[in-house]
Amino acid sequence: MIAIDSTDYLPADGLAGTLLGRAWVPAGLTGTVAGPSPVWLTDDGVYDLSTLAPTMAELLASGPLRRLREASGLPSIASVARLIANSVGSDRDPELPWLLAPVDLQAIKACGVTFACSLLERLIEERAGGQPARASEIREQLGATLGAGFGDVVPGSAEAETLRRNLTEAGMWSQYLEVGIGPYAEVFTKAQPLSAVGLGQAVGINPLSEWNNPEPELVLVVDPASSG
Repeated sequence: MIAIDSTDYLPADGLAGTLLGRAWVPAGLTGTVAGPSPVWLTDDGVYDLSTLAPTMAELLASGPLRRLREASGLPSIASVARLIANSVGSDRDPELPWLLAPVDLQAIKACGVTFACSLLERLIEERAGGQPARASEIREQLGATLGAGFGDVVPGSAEAETLRRNLTEAGMWSQYLEVGIGPYAEVFTKAQPLSAVGLGQAVGINPLSEWNNPEPELVLVVDPASSG
């Protein structure tokens, strides 16, 4: 068994904040039926919050900080270290809880922006159709048309709109133009409810893929009652 340091999976300040998550809780720990529960990770242990709200979506929509301050008698299901170890270890104990994806009934959205150099390469990729010679030809064409200052264009500006219109008229329209230099960031559905996986769980990768490129993300959880 490989030793696991739980601090590798926690924020830099450890458990200083209010850390909420979601875990699979086996039968017998807090009830007679196994199932997913919202959980609260603290220095004193991990607490099952299903008596406050059965889903993470409902908990987050109900003012979780206030509800945690007022709660009493919450059942502890494990230590933080034990929960993390049983989530990422290769020999998971089914009699102990493990972490799931921290959201459940919420759709996961993404807001996309594309850097200028990436935008150009994506335009080239769309037009070249995998032909290296054609890609070089388009790259030279764009370089002559756009000049070296393309990367300094401010998205959403009048200059950017003129550039977008010119490229469109030249037959180079792409959705990446809208994302890269348009006035709005692209907002799209990244994952449907209950399709994300948690810490240590396997992900599905197309067997034809020879590499992957995981990227860090800045995540914001939005109360469904919020506006603006």
